[in-house]
Amino acid sequence: MKKIVITGGTRGLGRGLARALLEQGHQVVVCGTTQAGVAAVTAELGVPALVADVTDRPQVQALWDEAVRRFGRVDIWVNNAGVPHHRLPLWRLPEPEARTVVEVNLLGVLNGCAVAAAGMAARGGGHIWNMEGLGSDGRIVPGLGVYGASKRAVTYLTRALAKEAPDGVTAGLLSPGMVVTDLLTYGYSGGDSGGDSEAARGRASEIFAILADPVDTVAPWLARRVVSRAKNGAHVRRLTTAKIAYRFARAPFARRYPRK
Repeated sequence: MKKIVITGGTRGLGRGLARALLEQGHQVVVCGTTQAGVAAVTAELGVPALVADVTDRPQVQALWDEAVRRFGRVDIWVNNAGVPHHRLPLWRLPEPEARTVVEVNLLGVLNGCAVAAAGMAARGGGHIWNMEGLGSDGRIVPGLGVYGASKRAVTYLTRALAKEAPDGVTAGLLSPGMVVTDLLTYGYSGGDSGGDSEAARGRASEIFAILADPVDTVAPWLARRVVSRAKNGAHVRRLTTAKIAYRFARAPFARRYPRK
């Protein structure tokens, strides 16, 4: 049984991952940004949950301290918290929105890594997972430059941590692929389109239909690997190039065959 912390664990993939890890027999602590979200996940899953802003290191430290108080140690820390932005060129994206994306997606991960690495080193070791996203592989999507840059930076940061972490502490990357959450669809609905045309939204919907999977499909797959693949420099990828090609090739027959 592993003792696991998940940031951003009150909604979306983080919540699904917490549920899957509990079902696999592990103990989990999560954090979220609102009291309502924390209360809801505690009521549903029965897990300890805290309100914590990952951009504030003392609050991240408080999350670590609470997990250790409850479980005695933390074996695995998952930096999952992340936010999207409207689909706009960077010069049109409002500065507060751009700042929030960079602070949560990069500074939040940095804070989680720093707190977890120091705490794990003092208690005999552990593993840190950081969540990749669009842009991590260097792919450019117009209108999502700030988000992509933040995720590209997380990949670099994680690889650096794997080389410089204290003895006993390891780090790796989780790449869940396209998951049907509000983070994926943000900016494609009419209210959040940021000027996207109907044609652009239509193309996105077609791609999502082929490549995106629901949380209930991705989370159990990811949860097993969060525990079994916790090695230094590990890179867990769900949507590989081969799988992408396979899905597009079989797209016309998707209603006849289950998704692989």
